[in-house]
Amino acid sequence: MLENKSNWWRGGVIYQIYPRSFLDSNNDGIGDLPGITRKLDYVASLGVDAIWLSPFFTSPMKDFGYDVSDYCDVDPIFGLLSDFDALITKAHSLGLKVIIDQVLNHTSDQHPWFEESRQNHTNDKHDWYVWQDAKPDGTAPNNWMSVFGGPAWHWDSRRCQYYLHNFLDSQPDLNFHNPAIVTALMDTLEFWLKRGVDGFRLDTANFFYHDAELKDNPPKHDIVEGSIGVRLDNPYAFQLHLYDKSQPENIPFLQRIRALMDRYPNTTTVGEVGCDFSLKTMAEYTQGNDKLHMCYSFDLLTHDSSMGHVRNTMEQIENALGDGWPCWTIGNHDVNRVASRWSENGTPNMEQAKVFMAMLLTLRGSVCLYQGEELGLTEAELAFEDLVDPFGITFWPEFKGRDGCRTPMPWENSENGGFSQHTPWLPVEKAHLSQSVAVQEQEPNSVMRAYSDFLTLRKSHPEFIEGRITFLFNDEKRLIYIRELDNRKTLVGINTGHEEKRMALEALVDKTAQLDVIELPQSIKSGEVIDKELILGPYSIILLSLH
Repeated sequence: MLENKSNWWRGGVIYQIYPRSFLDSNNDGIGDLPGITRKLDYVASLGVDAIWLSPFFTSPMKDFGYDVSDYCDVDPIFGLLSDFDALITKAHSLGLKVIIDQVLNHTSDQHPWFEESRQNHTNDKHDWYVWQDAKPDGTAPNNWMSVFGGPAWHWDSRRCQYYLHNFLDSQPDLNFHNPAIVTALMDTLEFWLKRGVDGFRLDTANFFYHDAELKDNPPKHDIVEGSIGVRLDNPYAFQLHLYDKSQPENIPFLQRIRALMDRYPNTTTVGEVGCDFSLKTMAEYTQGNDKLHMCYSFDLLTHDSSMGHVRNTMEQIENALGDGWPCWTIGNHDVNRVASRWSENGTPNMEQAKVFMAMLLTLRGSVCLYQGEELGLTEAELAFEDLVDPFGITFWPEFKGRDGCRTPMPWENSENGGFSQHTPWLPVEKAHLSQSVAVQEQEPNSVMRAYSDFLTLRKSHPEFIEGRITFLFNDEKRLIYIRELDNRKTLVGINTGHEEKRMALEALVDKTAQLDVIELPQSIKSGEVIDKELILGPYSIILLSLH
């Protein structure tokens, strides 16, 4: 783990935990906070620096915690506030920082704020949400669409007005143009800072403000995967989202959050950015040391696994970033698992999974790893009747939703994978049992061992954590770049494909350079240098120290 310093987050590795699916301690079929606490020793043993907990707040769970009805309490299915305090204590004793999700853009329609707001036009919270009259013909105020499909406006018969919802109609958007709601949300952030959290992951961090004039979005003619909700079967993708998110007013709000964080030393923020200009927005939101500490986008969460796409993404952000800082992830609770999504010819390969890991851990930026990624877990195959995700239920069968990446963590090769003695809230994927933690702990060349080994190696190479990055070569499956910090210079070669690649070293580096092959752990296939030729075998990487 990184030293306990104020910028520990810069180059830090964050392990994302989806609480419902990590470990069920009370055998009700749903993971909980005591279950997470019980397994923190395992997380720490991997060598990560922090954990990120997806929402565990009070919620009706229509979007599984991303519809908050009380920002300052734990939902009973996950435990008690005292359980959270115990989790914090245990994590800190292991040297792990704790980052928690904050869903500030919207609440549940069962939040007391909304229940009051919808009563009439005169109550104290009447303008805490985005309310708008219908057009003269009764239609919605404008053409904005919901990420989850259909219009982003829902008619409320109590107020006889529409309210805005960027996601489910049970997730009304808060009105950030009202200073009172901003103050209330800042108070909820401070509630958790006072309990000892080390940072926040800000859900949909570019959605907070909308255009006050409610101008229509123009059509989008070039539909490219890479943002929240961008799928060719979703009408959300047909618009250029100029007015429903990523507004200029968002930046002063992020500055206010940063000012709060600065009052609590050694804390951090990571913002989720999903928009049509995500890399530009990431740069804007992290520059200047007065907004977010870091951001991540969906650019590496797409189905494009080509090394040209990776290089283009990195070079774009580097050109725009200035003194800002990125955070990269290739998997999370919203997308198909990377072992399946980026598999070669549709066939997941555990050696390839190790290469994706090595690539992620040697790019410039901080890193988020999603639970089970270190096991090489594949996307679970679920029947329609097993689905609980409203996104998947709406778009089935073309899009099967997010349940396939949210199935329970397999701890053992046994019934329910050691997750619970009760029927789990989602079925345990049978193919995952042979990839369980208990199984991989006994295998010296397992994906889990490779993750742990490489994380250990990474800590002895500060150039991987904060160094500059320069790209030298790429084709569809191979990527070669240099990470450099002070007098340390390391060439990284990655082969994500099944074919060998050979290159003359003189085509990559100065012929007078001295090269030393850095020994890789046994669990990872290493490339070779023979007679001044770089050889990247199938699913291999190479690290060369340059002098």
